[in-house]
Amino acid sequence: MSLALSVKGLSCRYNGQPVLRDLTLSVTKGDIVCLLGASGCGKTTLLKAVAGLLPLEMGTISINGRQVVDENSDLAPELRNVGMIFQDYALFPHLTVAENVGFGLKTKDKEKQARIHEMLSLVKLEGLEKRYPHQLSGGQQQRVAIARALACKPDLLLLDEPFSNIDAQVRYLLIKEIRKIFKEQGVTAVFVTHNREEAFAFADKLAVMNHGEIEQYGTAETLYYRPSSRFVADFMGLGSYVCAALNNDALMQACNDASRALLKKNAGKMEGLEWFIRPQHLSIYLDEDGEGEIKDSQFMGDNSRYLVDVKGHSFMVYSNQLLEAGAKVRLEILPHQPILFSSILNEPSSSLPY
Repeated sequence: MSLALSVKGLSCRYNGQPVLRDLTLSVTKGDIVCLLGASGCGKTTLLKAVAGLLPLEMGTISINGRQVVDENSDLAPELRNVGMIFQDYALFPHLTVAENVGFGLKTKDKEKQARIHEMLSLVKLEGLEKRYPHQLSGGQQQRVAIARALACKPDLLLLDEPFSNIDAQVRYLLIKEIRKIFKEQGVTAVFVTHNREEAFAFADKLAVMNHGEIEQYGTAETLYYRPSSRFVADFMGLGSYVCAALNNDALMQACNDASRALLKKNAGKMEGLEWFIRPQHLSIYLDEDGEGEIKDSQFMGDNSRYLVDVKGHSFMVYSNQLLEAGAKVRLEILPHQPILFSSILNEPSSSLPY
């Protein structure tokens, strides 16, 4: 598969402080990639570096096979054929919807009007050509921004927190619609968010960033079920850590036959392990003789989130039961593919494919 974006050895400083550190990223044409991470990890800096809006300390960037940044050259932003949608959409308030969409088009008027009509039809905004941005909802403004970006047929589309200003009630419907548009049009996109659910719903692949570096890059399923570090495991979802050995009875019972056989085979090779157990891999039962006690509860609507203490170990558990703090309970571990880390190195157990 050909690459729409290739970033190699990218380093960038801001006010003298390193923001990106020797970062490498490859994006295949037609993919939607999410830069996921907490505020300040370098997500937006990377986006701006690709767009040509920030100077680089070192590294190379290629877009659609054409190198736009290296040690000897730095192509101007307007020459990179990159579209960018900012968090506030950056629509021109004094221009109508149609004028905003057609702003960057250099074609003849007849062709320009045809392209504007095509883009507005694509994002389902026909009939709103003469409205101004302040007369639109947040979702409609987002669609105008996307139509404007796609009108010039960019090789790469960059989006910075594209759904943060959209009401939660319509956000995921809009995400679904925009993803469908991108896939039908063959758009390659890189977007920034700190919202894990948005990333899961919109992206083909995720790049989890931490302190200017990519901790892990891959599909959501890979990062969730096979995290490369404790940081990625924690960022992808809540869980509890318990000390474990490869011949631990509870760990053996949690595995399927193939995993159990592999654990037995490696039992003498690894020591000092931590087992990361997600809430959905635990069941909770009221039991006066149980070793667990509910320390905290949080009603979440579809279920409740419980913090359970078992002999000094804390476990996060989800359940649709309504239980009170202080109740005695019993926990059972459901069959799942275990996630194991070395408690000494704080890294995944390299001899096990988990």
